[in-house]
Parts: sequence; C-alpha cells; structure tokens
Amino acid sequence: MKPDLQLSVTIDPHSGFCFGVVYAIQLAEEILLEDGRLFCLGDIVHNDEEIKRLKSKGLEIIRHEDLSNLQNEKVLIRAHGEPPSTYQMAIENNLTLIDASCPVVLKLQNRVKQTADEKKHVYIYGKRGHAEVEGLIGQVGGDAVVFQDIAELDITNMPKSISLYSQTTKSTEKFYSIYHQLVAEGLDVELNDTTCRQVSNRDQQLPAFAAAHDCIVFVSGIKSSNGKVLFDVCKKTNPNTHFVSSTEEVQKEWFTTGDHVGICGATSTPMWLMEQVKNLILTF
Repeated sequence: MKPDLQLSVTIDPHSGFCFGVVYAIQLAEEILLEDGRLFCLGDIVHNDEEIKRLKSKGLEIIRHEDLSNLQNEKVLIRAHGEPPSTYQMAIENNLTLIDASCPVVLKLQNRVKQTADEKKHVYIYGKRGHAEVEGLIGQVGGDAVVFQDIAELDITNMPKSISLYSQTTKSTEKFYSIYHQLVAEGLDVELNDTTCRQVSNRDQQLPAFAAAHDCIVFVSGIKSSNGKVLFDVCKKTNPNTHFVSSTEEVQKEWFTTGDHVGICGATSTPMWLMEQVKNLILTF
C-alpha cells in the first residue's frame, strides 16, 4: 500500500520539438504575425493540438493537389522536405516558398540522389506515403524500394548489391538489425545511417526515464511516426505507459495516490501540451 501522498509529475526534459520543427514553426509564426495568413503544404507538424493553435493565427493547410490552383501566394515547406516537382510547380505558379526543410532531411535527399545517379539500387527503410519518404522518392524519379519490415523484401530476387537508407525518424536499432540480416543473406549492402541523432538519442534516453516512474503518459499526435517508435520504447520498459494526443484522453483511473508520473512525447509534441497534461494530472 502506497503512503497517502500526492501525485508527483515530471516532464522529460529531452522531449518536445526537435530543432527542425522548432525552426518551421518559428518561420510560420513570424510570417503569420506580419501577414495574418500563410499556406502550409501538409501538416506543419504531426500534432493536431499544435495545428489548431497555428490555424487560429491564420495558418491554412493545403495538400499537393491544391498547389496547382494556388498562385502568387506564400507557401511553407515543412521540415519533412519536398520532391523537386513541388519546387517546379512553385516556379510555374509564381509561389513564394518558405523552405523550412530540416537540414538533416536535405542532406539525406542529396545523398539518395547521388546514389541513384551512380546507378546503385536504392532501398529505403521507411513508411510508405510519409512526406519525408515521398520527398526522397522524388529525388530518384520513383526508382527506389521502400519497405517497413524486412519481411516485405523478396531477398532471393533482390540485386546482389544495394545502398540502404533510413527515414530519419525510424528506429536506429531496427535499421541496423535489417542491415545485419541482409548481409547475413549474402548481399553486399552499402550502409547509410541516416537516422536523426536527436531522435535516436531519445530512443536511448527514454528507457531510463520510463523505468524511473510508476506511470508514463506519452503525449503525441496519432500521425507521428516518431511518436509510435518512442511510445513503444516506453511501453517496452514500463508496461504502465499510456498514449494520449490531448488532455481529454487522460484518465484519472490510471493513477494511484503517491505515484511518480512521467510525461514524455515525440519530436512533434509541443512542450505547452505536455505542461497542460501535467497540470491536469496534478488536479487528480
């Protein structure tokens, strides 16, 4: 029986926006302050609560199919990056692109393009349809194999020599596991470790944070690939881990008097949202 004490709540100091997302949102807020309106190609961040906040300031989310009908406007390119076709469309429609592509993603795009130019076979460990992956495929004119699990690959009929890349927000541990399995199958694999270190470092830090608390509340948007990876890291270490995307999803029944509660989140989770979750839990 735990002593009759109040809940204590700690936010993981390493959680919150990565530098790429911080930069994109800062750019958006500066333009919104000046112009009162800004178009953004896709969700600026995979977090519905943060998008609501920015929409209230005048941000308008558009899709690629909307771009051809837009002219003489400012359009933000988010941290995920874009394929060359987007830049070409901007020129044709006299659009001013506010490019907030993450430098880590831009470097990856350049490396993938160079690899394809060298006539090597490009394989990308990533999520099909994800904005970053679509940007990578665009660099090579669609000539790349994208997979989320090694079981999807027909290894017997694969080229004997490949160049392996990873979506920046994927698990470093799984990426290396895939590499070793392919090598064990006799393939000549050129390894390109392109996972973002700000993400992979959190992968390494989170188990200790999760283990140090009785209960973990993981705050993330449901669309965040990074959020899914980091939530699984927490859940593996501490089974008493709960996923929420807003304060409305937090349940009082999760907590016992005297619990030490830890709050953490994805690289797309705003600190203000984790603070809101903390303040709510402290009222229980």
